[in-house]
Amino acid sequence: MGRGAATRTLGDPMAEVMLRLHIERKVFQTDHGELPILANIELTLGAREIVALVGPSGCGKTTLLRIVGGLDTDFHGTIDWGSARVPRIGTVFQEPRLLPWRTVRQNLLLAQPTSNHVLADELLRSLDLALFRDAFPRTLSLGMARRVAIARAFASKPDLMLLDEPFVSLDTTTATRSRDLLLSAWRERPMAVLLITHDRAEAISLADRIILLSDRPAHIVGEIVAPNALRAGR
Repeated sequence: MGRGAATRTLGDPMAEVMLRLHIERKVFQTDHGELPILANIELTLGAREIVALVGPSGCGKTTLLRIVGGLDTDFHGTIDWGSARVPRIGTVFQEPRLLPWRTVRQNLLLAQPTSNHVLADELLRSLDLALFRDAFPRTLSLGMARRVAIARAFASKPDLMLLDEPFVSLDTTTATRSRDLLLSAWRERPMAVLLITHDRAEAISLADRIILLSDRPAHIVGEIVAPNALRAGR
């Protein structure tokens, strides 16, 4: 599925830089001393850009995402937001983490700054969940629960979306459909997105740029920019 309504020239996603991240050093303390996790990472993110982080398992991708999201402040480096304020951030973890005693729609409404039933219903429609708005999480498939988690993150009206392998362990057909629906929702409400994935095909299908990370301690070893024609055709 394409990003037709959001066709852009090559430089457009970076026209307004939202984030400049510098991680000089990040370590974990263990019984055997310091374990280096991240080192010498310089990363920028545009206000309507989708950037994918790809690297080996355990290299520190989730730690990097937690630093951006403000969940981990114990590192050497700086986070520079392009605006005068810290952006509103929506996060989708590998596990959906839905409230089991709330319906799908209620999970979305709780995530909103102020309850907006129209927005909740629009998001459920965009992610092909409208028929399940009154269902409880236990009745959903894993793929559907993950789409609800994505809808909930959109419902918070974020400036920045952090996605930690949101489609991991889904079968190919379900993962492809979920990615298409994510792009559909993004086209209606473009924002900055930082995505972690092990799947390079997934990264290519979603991202404006792909950042390649090394093994631990992770540092950037390469960057792939989607060609203008491919970006316009999504």
